[in-house]
Amino acid sequence: MVIPIVRLCAAMLLLTLFTLLLVPTVRAETAFQYQRPDATPPAGAESEKAPVGPFQRFAVTTAHPLATDAGYQILAAGGSAIDAAIAVQMVLTLVEPQSSGIGGGSFLMHHDGEEVRAYDGRETAPSSAKEGLFLDQEGEPLAFMKAVASGRSVGVPGTLRMLETAHGEHGRLPWAVLFEPAITLADDGFPVGAGLHASLADTETLRDDAQASGFFFTEQGEPLPEGHRLKNPALAVILQRVAEQDSSVLHTGEVAEDIVGRVQHHPAIPGSLRLEDLATYTAKEREPLCSDWQDYRVCGFPPPASGHLTVMQILGILAQLPPSKAGLEDELPGVEWLHRFLEASRLAFADRGRYIADPAFVEAPGGDWSLMIAPDYLAERAALIEATHSLGSGGASPGNPGVVATAWAVQPMQPEAGTSHISIVDEHGNALAMTSSLGQAFGARILSNGGTGMPGGFLLNNALTDFSFTPTDDQGTPIANRVEPGKRPRSSMTPTLVVERDSDALVASLGSRGGAAIIHDTARSLVAMLDWSLGVQQALDLPHVTTTGGAVFLEADRFPPATLQALRELGHEVEERDAAGGLQAIRRTEEGLVGATDPRREGVVRGE
Repeated sequence: MVIPIVRLCAAMLLLTLFTLLLVPTVRAETAFQYQRPDATPPAGAESEKAPVGPFQRFAVTTAHPLATDAGYQILAAGGSAIDAAIAVQMVLTLVEPQSSGIGGGSFLMHHDGEEVRAYDGRETAPSSAKEGLFLDQEGEPLAFMKAVASGRSVGVPGTLRMLETAHGEHGRLPWAVLFEPAITLADDGFPVGAGLHASLADTETLRDDAQASGFFFTEQGEPLPEGHRLKNPALAVILQRVAEQDSSVLHTGEVAEDIVGRVQHHPAIPGSLRLEDLATYTAKEREPLCSDWQDYRVCGFPPPASGHLTVMQILGILAQLPPSKAGLEDELPGVEWLHRFLEASRLAFADRGRYIADPAFVEAPGGDWSLMIAPDYLAERAALIEATHSLGSGGASPGNPGVVATAWAVQPMQPEAGTSHISIVDEHGNALAMTSSLGQAFGARILSNGGTGMPGGFLLNNALTDFSFTPTDDQGTPIANRVEPGKRPRSSMTPTLVVERDSDALVASLGSRGGAAIIHDTARSLVAMLDWSLGVQQALDLPHVTTTGGAVFLEADRFPPATLQALRELGHEVEERDAAGGLQAIRRTEEGLVGATDPRREGVVRGE
C-alpha cells in the first residue's frame, strides 16, 4: 500500500505544478496599496519634452500624469501590462472624461514576447437601429453636432468588458486592486488640469445636460478652473461595485437602467438603446493584421478599425515611389516628401471610404483585407502620383484591390475627434498599445451617475456618428459603413505594435488621438522613427500634416512660408490649423525602453 500512496501524492504534486504552470494568471496574494501622489506633476500647456528613459524593467506613457502614475504603481507591484492598462483607463475615465472612459469603446493590441493578439471593445449599434438613424423627416442628414449631442449617437459601450476579457488571459494582479487608484482619486478629488479646462471652455452643448452642467461648471456657468479639486462620488461608487463584482455592473442592473433611461429620455433627440443591448454585448478577439515593412513587422487592428490598413497603404505607396532626395530638410519634412505623403494619403483614404467597415457585415475585397496592402496593388496606386502636381481635392478615386461580392459606394467624410492612447511594456515580456475613445470631446454630452443619485459619474459615447449618416449614394448604392443593428462603426483608432521581422522581439508601441488624423500621425511617426532614425521624442515632436482627400492641413506656425507656397504650386489646397496632438510611444533601444509623449498635451512617461 505504500507505493500506491507515494505515487498518488507524487501525482497530486505534479498535477498541482502543472496547473500552476498553465495558469500564470491572478496572484491573489500579491499586496498592492495605491499611494496617492503628493502633487500632480505640472502639465497641460504646450512644452518641450525630452525622451524619458532608458528603463530596464518597464515603462508606461499616457495622456495624463495621474493615469501614468497609476500604471507605474501597478507595474512596480509586479502587475502585467494589462493590469496597468486597466488602472490607467479607470483613472482616465475620471481625469480625462472628455476623451475616453467606461462609457466608450477601445481597441487593444497585446504582445507577450512571441504572439500578438487583438481585443475589440468597440461600441455596437442598438438592435433596433435603422439605416436612417441620422436622417431627418425629409431624409436629409442631421447636422453633425446635432446628431452628436443626442441619444441616437450612443452605442453600447465595450471598454470595460474588453479589459475584463484581456485580464482573464493576461492579468497577474487581482481585478479588484486595479480600481484602487481611480476610486481613491474619485473620492478625494483631483485638480482639474489644463486639458480638461480647455475642453470645457470649448464646448457649449455639455451645458444642455443638467447633470453634466452641475458637475463640470460653476454656479455662474463657467468651466471649472484649472486647479479646482473635483470629486466624483458617483464614479467612485460605480467603480467600487465593478471592483467587487465584474463588468456586468455596467451592463445590467441599476447602472444599465440609468444609461438606457438617459438615452431613451434625451430631451432633444432620444435614442433606442435597450437593456438587452447592454446585457448581450460581447468583446471580441480578432486576428491582428501584421504587415512587413522594411526590416520590421507592423501589427495593427483589423476592421472595423481602419487605421492599420490605411497606415500601411500610405507607407506601402511611399515605398513604391522612386527614392527621394531627403525626407527631412532643416529638421522638418521637406516639400518632396510632404507631397508624396499627402498624395499617398489621398489614395489610401479613398479606399478606406469605400471598403472598410465591420467585417461581420462587409466582406473584404477579394475576401482578404491584406489584398488592400499587397505590393502589386500598391504599385498600381503609386503610379497615379505625379511629381509635378497633385491629384487635388476629390481627385483620388478608390482602386480595385480584389473582387467584392457587393458594390459599395464611397462614404462622404465626416468629422472625427476625441480619443486617448496608452502604451505600456511590463517586466514580464508583455507590451500593449491601447486606444480608447468616447468619439467627440465629451461624447454624446450625456453624464450618467449610474442611478446612484450622486454627483458625477461617467460620460456616454457618441460612437454611432462614426457610421455614415447617409446609407446609400445618390445612385442608391449602399455604403459599407452604414448603420445596421448590432454593427460596430468604422474607427480611425490605430494602436500599433512593431516587432522585428525575424525574432518577433518588440521594437515599439505607439498610437494617438485625433480622429482621422490619428492615421497620419501614426504613419509619420513610424517613418520618422524607423526610416529617418529619429529619436522617439523627436518623431512625436514633428509637425502634423493631414488630408483625407480634400484640403491639406499643416500644423500652424510650424512650416516656413516657402513650404506652404511650394505645396500650393503643386496644386494642394493648403490651410494651417492648430493641432491637438496626442501621440504616445515607447521604443526599445539597445540601452533599454525609451518613452515619449506628445508635447501638445499633458501626458507623461514613467518607468524603471
